[in-house]
Amino acid sequence: MKSNTTANHLSKETSILKYRQGGILLHPTCLPGMFGIGDLGSEFYHFIDFLHLSRQQLLQILPLGPTGYGNSPYQSFSAFAGNPLLISPEKLVDIGLLTSDEIIPPKLQSSRVDYEKVMPYKWNLLLLAFENFSKKGLPELRARFKTFTKEHHYWLEDYALFMSIKEVHDLEAWNTWERPLKTRQASAITSWKKKYKENIEFHKFTQFFFFHQWNEVRKYAHEKKVCIIGDIPIFVAYDSADVWANSHLYYLDKHGELEYVAGVPPDYFSETGQRWGNPIYHWDRMQKNGYKWWIQRLNHSFTLVDILRIDHFRGFEAYWRIPADEPTAINGKWVQGPGIDLFITLKSACGFLPIIAENLGIITPTVDELLQQTGFPGMRVLQFAFGSEEEEGIENDYLPHNYIPNTVVYTGTHDNDTTLGWFQTAPKDVQREVLEYLNSDGEDIVGDLIRLAWSSVAKISIIPLQDLLRLGSEGRMNLPGSESGNWEWRFTQDQLTEERSEKIAKLSKIYQRL
Repeated sequence: MKSNTTANHLSKETSILKYRQGGILLHPTCLPGMFGIGDLGSEFYHFIDFLHLSRQQLLQILPLGPTGYGNSPYQSFSAFAGNPLLISPEKLVDIGLLTSDEIIPPKLQSSRVDYEKVMPYKWNLLLLAFENFSKKGLPELRARFKTFTKEHHYWLEDYALFMSIKEVHDLEAWNTWERPLKTRQASAITSWKKKYKENIEFHKFTQFFFFHQWNEVRKYAHEKKVCIIGDIPIFVAYDSADVWANSHLYYLDKHGELEYVAGVPPDYFSETGQRWGNPIYHWDRMQKNGYKWWIQRLNHSFTLVDILRIDHFRGFEAYWRIPADEPTAINGKWVQGPGIDLFITLKSACGFLPIIAENLGIITPTVDELLQQTGFPGMRVLQFAFGSEEEEGIENDYLPHNYIPNTVVYTGTHDNDTTLGWFQTAPKDVQREVLEYLNSDGEDIVGDLIRLAWSSVAKISIIPLQDLLRLGSEGRMNLPGSESGNWEWRFTQDQLTEERSEKIAKLSKIYQRL
């Protein structure tokens, strides 16, 4: 463990909150367009223009990785790869890999993502684009592709191989594959690479175009003075290239099966806790190799975004470890995490760490101490500020009059109901509490709560786009614990009105978030 002097030095060098800023939370899948899912095409640029005109400096997104079962961006096949479903067909037309006729979509919803229809449609387009890429000369494009595969070799080789094997096995999890592939026996891997060379190349191709299109979007955002806040979960999915290729870094048995899984213990919200099912890191082994995987993960993430929110920050101090054969989270235990040692190592290897720590839920003094040592801003959610019974003498940290400037405030997050939906379904006594705190008549309760966030001392204030649009529960992005209907919401271009732009711009001017 590093000295307190070193930790204090770290906290002074990691502050990202030098001035007051405001922004919008929106994942790219939510963007409008005719291709059934938001992507990295023209509508993304239009949304950045809207942010610029609305005087917003920040766009917060969810994790960008390729999604698996349930379509959750928090359960990705890779901590490094991008989601091929976000690749814009229009941009593939622009460079001659597809024609306008070829990208005409089937009848797809505009207000929800129908993944069952979108996935085969998008995948067939990518296969066709790859076929054209393989046939045509395109020397400049090929040279850029070659450079990309070299620069990203440290993760791309394993990812493309993983996805190739997974595809041939009907997307079954890697622990169900035949033993030689499951355990990465050299002869089996060599044989697979030879037999499925073209398929492996295809998965590299999709990553090349995802990163190419993403970098163009980010460059445009910077031109419009908009920075992007990314998001990574602390844990990775068991069925991922990360775990398959680095099994020694996780608590797995000799057969590659899970020994322990992550989650959180029983609390006020759940009598049995939450059993997430993610594998647990072997932190001692990670420490011995200098946290190499984490250094690669953060360095890679900061090539995509400007600021990074890390989900479940308290897991770095201590995490809830559940035996894998337990059906609930009840019989787990707290186990010490890497603590400040990890972040001192990351700071030394990566330089400046513009990180937001997700510190929601029940937070202990030791977690608070780690947060103070890092200097990272924590999060506050206004929906959590009301309806809790406070013990005498204990401050409610979610109420704005108790904030400190080194804070990022949200009206709600991707896991919350929209602010309007939350208020409309809240008990009457909670509604009265909110109205009294705001001195509000409730006519525009969402607007009042946005104003509360913008006027607070928190240096960064973020609202989900659904709140700017005053949407009810129909705009909810995710309902934790449910298995269907999540991650599907989209908006339409006509909802981004000039009046809404002017209102949030005016608030930003009044409260100096410019």
